[in-house]
Amino acid sequence: MEHLKVLFASPEALPFAKTGGLADVSGTLPRVLVEAGHTVVVAMPKYGAIPKDLLNGAIVAAEWELDWPLDPEPVRLLRLTPADSPVTYLFVESERYFERPSLYRDPATGKDYADNDERYILFCRALLEGLRRIGWAPDIIHANDWQTALLPTFLATLYKTDPFYAYTRSVLTIHNMPFQGKFPATTFAKLGLPEALFYPTGPFEFWGDVNFLKSAIWYVDAITTVSERYAAEIQSSPVDGAGLDGVLKTRAGSLFGILNGVDYDVWSPEKDRHIPYRYSPANLSGKRNDRVELINRIGLPLREDAPLIGMITRLSEQKGFDLIEKAEAELFAMNLQIVILGTGDEKYQKLLPVLERRYPDKLKAVTRHDEEMAHWIEAGADAFLMPSRYEPCGLNQMYSLRYGTVPIVRETGGLADSVVDVDADGATGTGFMFAEYEPEELLTAVRRMLATFPRKRIWREIMKRGMKQDFSWTRSAQKYINLYQNIVAR
Repeated sequence: MEHLKVLFASPEALPFAKTGGLADVSGTLPRVLVEAGHTVVVAMPKYGAIPKDLLNGAIVAAEWELDWPLDPEPVRLLRLTPADSPVTYLFVESERYFERPSLYRDPATGKDYADNDERYILFCRALLEGLRRIGWAPDIIHANDWQTALLPTFLATLYKTDPFYAYTRSVLTIHNMPFQGKFPATTFAKLGLPEALFYPTGPFEFWGDVNFLKSAIWYVDAITTVSERYAAEIQSSPVDGAGLDGVLKTRAGSLFGILNGVDYDVWSPEKDRHIPYRYSPANLSGKRNDRVELINRIGLPLREDAPLIGMITRLSEQKGFDLIEKAEAELFAMNLQIVILGTGDEKYQKLLPVLERRYPDKLKAVTRHDEEMAHWIEAGADAFLMPSRYEPCGLNQMYSLRYGTVPIVRETGGLADSVVDVDADGATGTGFMFAEYEPEELLTAVRRMLATFPRKRIWREIMKRGMKQDFSWTRSAQKYINLYQNIVAR
């Protein structure tokens, strides 16, 4: 196997900064690639929100004044090789652009920073310049989402004839299609590219605006998204493709779906350091005890005959909360209990306390980020609900399978790729699915779960089948390695 040098660029990565699942991917996939024998450097901005102790040991690898279309900007490239990690990290430091209390949004206004275009133009320009200054030319630059999408764009334009990057190829992973980096047309002048490249239907133009993600789709060597089903969906319609379905179709031969993996050192009931009792498919007694502990902790009455359904999610319509709102009366008339953990849209953060008061014995909502509680819910719940409008990959359904917490999901994206419907295939089924995004479809799936739950032998078989599924990062990482090697060979 050819040894590869990979720059993995991400706007967030554990343990340094997280707003969503991208940070989990960026924190785990690079490590697995290193374990497979490759050199991987993770690059991200040095946000002011990163805890200072996590940067202990970082050294200044390069320091200069960035020459770009705006005023020259002092930047530094920091290098960190943590003692407990095989991965090296590079941080682009700019006091003006990144020394702020949060990653993308201004806490004072609740809105995106007005200069997010400049922030991530600077990140991409400074990173490519910084690599030249430290003399490290990767075989692959792997960009993730719109914030790093200009890396393949700049490689194919500004650095097209640069001998330093003559053998560097690029990959873009789209984690969530609606987030594209769309800015006013005036942003194009900040890129430092020929004006002739900004024209209707061209690589940068999108309904009169500049679109960072579109430019990368146009120029990058290969595109991936985070499940096979989602790769097909985003080419199928303007809704699923968020307006870029036509551009994606032109790159269909270079577009691949690779399901995200799970870090089973963190998300496994046999190893989980957060849960009160550990357990395995051979001995599920710990799960019963975890269920009791969870119910006591959240303050619901203990009812053995009523399944406890968990949700760990962003409170938004994308995640199906409009379905839950519409189906509320019929859903809570059923013999069940629900615990919800998450934050999100103000509308649903206000709705959940109202529903709690309306159904005090059936619903508990924890509207905050709580990593320990997330593990308790995965271990203690009987079933896990993900009624998403769309779901590029999803991780919680895969966590739930490993914890014997039976998923109830909509048949979309990564949910469809990772859960097998029990009624569609009784021998291999691992959960309950519904197809149409309608309240009655959701209710029907929950009713099917309720009909199966009392049949304890069958329920245990479903649990154990799910616990034996393998969604480890090793399998997914090998697919990325194969892709890297193919485009390097080209």
